[in-house]
Amino acid sequence: MIVQDKRVTVMGLGRFGGGLGVTKWLLGQGANVLLTDLASKEELAEQLAELGSHSNLQIVFGEHRVEDFSSADVVIANPAIPMPWDNVYLQAAWDAGVVVTTEIELLIQQLDRKNVIGVTGTSGKSTTASMIHEALCSSEIPCHLGGNLGGSLLGELSSIGRKDIVVLELSSAMLWWIDKGSRWSPSVAVLTTLEPNHIDWHGSFDAYKSCKEVIFAHQQEGDTSLTQDAEATFGGLAVLGTHNERNAAVAFLAAIAVGAESKSARNGIQNFRGLSHRLQFVRKGFYNDSKSTTPSATKLAVDSFDDASLVHLIVGGYDKHIDLSLLSEQSERVCCMYAIGATRNAIAKLALGEVRCVETLDKAVCEAIANMKEGDVLLLSPGCASWDQFENYEERGELFCELIKKVSARQ
Repeated sequence: MIVQDKRVTVMGLGRFGGGLGVTKWLLGQGANVLLTDLASKEELAEQLAELGSHSNLQIVFGEHRVEDFSSADVVIANPAIPMPWDNVYLQAAWDAGVVVTTEIELLIQQLDRKNVIGVTGTSGKSTTASMIHEALCSSEIPCHLGGNLGGSLLGELSSIGRKDIVVLELSSAMLWWIDKGSRWSPSVAVLTTLEPNHIDWHGSFDAYKSCKEVIFAHQQEGDTSLTQDAEATFGGLAVLGTHNERNAAVAFLAAIAVGAESKSARNGIQNFRGLSHRLQFVRKGFYNDSKSTTPSATKLAVDSFDDASLVHLIVGGYDKHIDLSLLSEQSERVCCMYAIGATRNAIAKLALGEVRCVETLDKAVCEAIANMKEGDVLLLSPGCASWDQFENYEERGELFCELIKKVSARQ
């Protein structure tokens, strides 16, 4: 898409880097950008400092205006916005015949799909994509990692060689937009797990499932389609959990599919130390799994420990309208469950094991530590999104780590 001299409305600067990246890229391409965000100037101060000023940039804070969408040549939608087909601003753009696209669509338009590995799934996609990247790096294959992991690769296009491999983590929302606009699938497509999630965004599990399957829908002859094997094993990993063995196994196959040398790829995956907020080791006996936003992810986290009866488990958060039964069932396995946030009462009502309802994370940490004995483990693995009390799962996980460090300093 040629955007030079076009009037482009960017819907949301955001805090994950996607809006920032696409805005900087658009300005570099000579577009006239109107950036509109519901947040205030003060709330976006950090992102605005990185963005800087530009003669072709106009910013509207604290609101969206219909006319900014209906009068544009192009609108860059924020894929995080649920049920975009019902959004008044996006609908105004569509009604006016405006092209509506996303940062990820602009990126894939600039890439050779034959050199793209796409990874999606309910859980494990960030870890799997990162493992693939490590396998390729270990095999000395030029590669780049981006997509839903955060930030934008648009600003790095000049450094992406013609034959470089690009590994993209793709969310269900991103795939909805890709299917609507580009009908594109990567040459190597990976699906990790598929379970109910983001029903609040898609409206139903069937709609969510259909978006995940878009990753395969437009593949061509000679492409590679991979799904995670529930029985797969992979030895020698530095990260916890049998679920990570399954992630590693499918990551290994994806890397081999683009020419990675098997021994080097295996070494790269085995040396992978894990991502922040994904069963992250904080200190002895304390683990941050804030990225766990589904009940199945929490179960996998509990499964990672040899003796679940020694685990004190913090769960709960924003209600995504998914079944919380599996999350509540973990109360029967662990020493004690501490339920926080908007879903705390629903979790406690379903649970048969011991559940203590505490409103906030800091209170849960204090109560858990007071209740722990020698050899016990405290695990933050919420099984719910963070948006009731936090901006994102990173903020939730970072608070947990800070609370644990404060406790350590007092000991």
